[in-house]
Amino acid sequence: MDSPFRSVSLILFFITTITLSTLAVAQSSTIGVQYISRLLDIQDRERAPPSVQLAAAYAVLQRLLPSHYSAFQFRIISKKQCGGEYCFILRNHPSSYIRGTPEIVISGVTGVEVLAGLHWYLRYWCGSHISWDKTGGVQVASMPKLGSFPRVQDAGVFVKRPIPLNYYQNAVTSSYTFAWWDWKRWEKEIDWMALQGINLPLAFTGQETIWQKVFQKFNISNSDLDDFFGGPGFLAWSRMSNLHGWGGPLPQSWLDQQLVLQKKILVRMYELGMNPVLPAFSGNVPAALQNVFPSAKITQLGNWFSVKSDPRWCCTYLLDATDPLFIEIGRAFIEQQLKEYGRTSHIYNCDTFDENTPPVDSPEYISSLGAAIYSGMQSGDSDAVWLMQGWLFSYDPFWRPPQMKALLHSVPLGKLVVLDLFAEVKPIWSTSKQFYGVPYIWCMLHNFAGNIEMYGILDSIAFGPVEARTSENTTMVGVGMSMEGIEQNPVVYDLMSEMAFQHENVDVKAWINQYSVRRYGRSVPAIQDAWNVLYHTVYNCTDGATDKNRDVIVAFPDVDPSIISVTEGKYQNYGKPVSKKAVLKSETSSYDHPHLWYSTSEVIRALELFIASGNELSASNTYRYDLIDLTRQALAKYANELFLNILEAYQLNDAHGVFQLSRRFLELVEDMDGLLACHDGFLLGPWLESAKQLAQNEEQEKQYEWNARTQITMWFDNTQEEASLLRDYGKWM
Repeated sequence: MDSPFRSVSLILFFITTITLSTLAVAQSSTIGVQYISRLLDIQDRERAPPSVQLAAAYAVLQRLLPSHYSAFQFRIISKKQCGGEYCFILRNHPSSYIRGTPEIVISGVTGVEVLAGLHWYLRYWCGSHISWDKTGGVQVASMPKLGSFPRVQDAGVFVKRPIPLNYYQNAVTSSYTFAWWDWKRWEKEIDWMALQGINLPLAFTGQETIWQKVFQKFNISNSDLDDFFGGPGFLAWSRMSNLHGWGGPLPQSWLDQQLVLQKKILVRMYELGMNPVLPAFSGNVPAALQNVFPSAKITQLGNWFSVKSDPRWCCTYLLDATDPLFIEIGRAFIEQQLKEYGRTSHIYNCDTFDENTPPVDSPEYISSLGAAIYSGMQSGDSDAVWLMQGWLFSYDPFWRPPQMKALLHSVPLGKLVVLDLFAEVKPIWSTSKQFYGVPYIWCMLHNFAGNIEMYGILDSIAFGPVEARTSENTTMVGVGMSMEGIEQNPVVYDLMSEMAFQHENVDVKAWINQYSVRRYGRSVPAIQDAWNVLYHTVYNCTDGATDKNRDVIVAFPDVDPSIISVTEGKYQNYGKPVSKKAVLKSETSSYDHPHLWYSTSEVIRALELFIASGNELSASNTYRYDLIDLTRQALAKYANELFLNILEAYQLNDAHGVFQLSRRFLELVEDMDGLLACHDGFLLGPWLESAKQLAQNEEQEKQYEWNARTQITMWFDNTQEEASLLRDYGKWM
């Protein structure tokens, strides 16, 4: 039978889909890809055998579609069969007309390409949708029955990657999202990664156990490390030299169970043909190392957001990369990982200067630092490649062109790859002559601190990677998703994952129309109209602002109304011709302006269309998630307007108005709580329970729950007089 999605699929990926007869002319190389060709060749040679990858891919299929397992046949093919590139090929099975035989054959260079091909077929021939469980999960109600799967073109469908690498995660995702995950949850995530075509994920779990063993070789005791590692909810920032001890100490049982978990994660990633990125030594050392090596060049860093520079967790220690001890520790760390894990993908992440400014801005000094950092990796793995987050070039004005060049050129060409971390909003590639000739990955950051807010820039995602890849003398080698927290805004990640296989700009209007059909399993015109509104409003943020949910209803209630005046704003809100906006009377105020970049009246119209479609879509879990999320978004923005009305009444000495409006605001809080309780994806309980379930005794349970609660509320330290400087940064809602 023919699928209604078939004609749409041909339009959406016309350029990326070619007949097998033209396979040989397909090329996707850039200058940057040529620079890292040795790394790619080594990874290809060392990849798991085809039989292992096929077994892993079939296991993913079994977990995803147990009732349709027999409809597919998988094959691993060579890059030569893909014209020297990474690709997947869809074909009709030659015996599909015989009852009980497979109907669709999916071939790919690795297990990842095979599963990306499966996802492509499910998406564009079966109208299915795959997202995280918290955001609605998998929509397969539109799947046909066995024996009636839609056929592809007789010649087959060939889809190649326009660029070889597809990166995933941020250095802090491990804490904002993964902190409490067990193997069951990790297995689901690795399945999701493979289906999205991700082949370069970070693998940071369990590294504290490796460090414990490494530092023992340098006469650092386990008790010395109690003050070095952060707690389970704050490990990302203790790894980056931002803090120490906060939320700790780590129980030995935590260290042991995390190492076991990491080994399972790596085995599965390797089985699927992924190339996990392991951590490398950045210079972050425990204070006790000064006592063991008194002549070492160890510097105490400045305060990172703690109140009054509390020494219990402030001001970490950094070993200068030019000190000979740096290379010794760097080599020991790489070698210990190889000993524990048995293999490596030869690519390592290190971010020595992430929100930590070098002490000297001399290009010569910076070049020596970069060279030494890489030497630490190379001394443990002669084929090592350094993967560096490019956030420092956006965040810190220290990095002017001479300093940036000095760091980037301190490593042999092809041995450093930079993540253009925030490319959808503030691309560095276009202002740095393509990172001054160094290979880079175009990344979508999108989310800060795991905050929940409907937000995105779909147009930028749809053309940004293509623009960068096709620019003159491009050194781009991949695309990536570098969000700080996941399990939100599934539409954004659905489009971004697709860009790993798109050769041309995507027509977002056509894409969004089909997205709603795939997400809910059926075509509902009102819903398609609603999504078209959302595309032009919520998902069209072009103000260049860093989005983080700053809505009043989820903020710490510490605003002094006397320091805010209320003026007229520029947006229409809830039927009013203009809205009010807050203006600070004092620049030192803690009030953080809510972010509003669209007409709320238009979004209310989209919500009305969603509600009107309830009778047709009420059985859809993806619809229920989106309906609640959109309602939450509308109520949160309304709460901002209501808050300003309260302030205005206060400043007019209108006690009755303050009372009535405040009561309405508190009722709105209760309404929001009731709304969010309607879907598991918005509940706080699972976050807290997953933390407690990792505990092995009552003391650990209290510690882990404290970590989980603190991260999403006060975040860091505070005193009776001063609230945490990072309060609200990691809001749950």
